[in-house]
Amino acid sequence: MARLFHVPLSPFCRKVRLSLAEKKIEVELVEERYWEEDPDFLRRNPAGKVPVIKLDGKMMAESAAICEYIEETRPEPSLMPKDVDARYEVRRLISWFDDKFHHEVTSKLLYERVNKKMTGQGYPDSRNVKAGAKAIKYHLDYMAWLLDHRRWLAGDAMTLADFAAAAHLSSLDYISDVDWNRSQIVKDWYAKIKSRPAFRSILADQIPGFRPPAHYADLDF
Repeated sequence: MARLFHVPLSPFCRKVRLSLAEKKIEVELVEERYWEEDPDFLRRNPAGKVPVIKLDGKMMAESAAICEYIEETRPEPSLMPKDVDARYEVRRLISWFDDKFHHEVTSKLLYERVNKKMTGQGYPDSRNVKAGAKAIKYHLDYMAWLLDHRRWLAGDAMTLADFAAAAHLSSLDYISDVDWNRSQIVKDWYAKIKSRPAFRSILADQIPGFRPPAHYADLDF
């Protein structure tokens, strides 16, 4: 069985979990307090970051590389299109969420509200929280524009791009930081993706000291 060293609300870990679950790969989840810099964990990944997965006898790190490895070794059901231009678009959007969205939104909201408390780094910086709350509006509007032209974020089929976006938004939804009333089309997209069996373990997460809103695990909002 695969073994994933993770943090429950990490969007990068969630993206890997969704990919594994969609492909029905059984995995043992091991919560890792990476900020404590445990020597055993640093031997698994000298970068000191999650996710780290043991799969096929290999220890692998970095969510993008892990997801691509899973896709190449377990191609069905496919989460990457066959057309080269379509594959580019999926990778572009994954980068959008894991880089731009993460920097402008996730790190300003989730990390300030949750990670600082978990790692003992003090109280949230209100300036960062305000910046994240402002930035997420732009990103939700961009998603709405994409979904107004496509069935899914990258095209007509669900891909890793949808999982990357859903991983970030689900983490923020856990702490009530997503205004689902801003865009009905984005809300419908999220309801559709969180209704998938692959999302069940994500919706079952419970973080000590943090209670999710009532709608978090409600498939119909």
